[in-house]
Amino acid sequence: MQISVTVKNTEGDVGLKDYVKERLEKLKKYIDSAVDARVVLSVEKFRNVAEVNLLAKGISIKGKEEAKDMYLAIDNVIEKIERQIKKHKGKVRDHKAANVSKNEDIGLTELPIDDYEDLEHSKIVETRKITLKPMSLEDAVMEIETSKNRFVMYRDSFSEKVTVIYQREDGDYALIEANS
Repeated sequence: MQISVTVKNTEGDVGLKDYVKERLEKLKKYIDSAVDARVVLSVEKFRNVAEVNLLAKGISIKGKEEAKDMYLAIDNVIEKIERQIKKHKGKVRDHKAANVSKNEDIGLTELPIDDYEDLEHSKIVETRKITLKPMSLEDAVMEIETSKNRFVMYRDSFSEKVTVIYQREDGDYALIEANS
């Protein structure tokens, strides 16, 4: 990793440059190829600004943070860059997985999600739109048994409620009714 640190409008603190390099070295675990990192640290009145521009294998990731303390600004911008790298890697992985499933003609499948250290939220990997058919409970059970679906969502013909019935792993059925 090639790191260049530029300090503007303040004296170049050697400890500050070492701190930036130390923090950027931790990003190596997310990056496969050679990286050029350009860091600009500047002081504007009472604001400390840290800007990072990472160039790696055709992608450019930029981050800018302001804080009252320069070390805090550096920490915040490195966290921002780390989130951007994780997001980019996730998009690349999902894109490759989607292409593999299209080529193999598998149909609708769930894409695997690797464990992230700091996974903030889950993501939706499949969306289905259905039209609710009015049917009885017996009709819904028969549809589960005759199809490969593990659940059926329908509108109960007697109560007009949205209902989901699914087959449990022990072979029995479970019923979920929505109050509206």
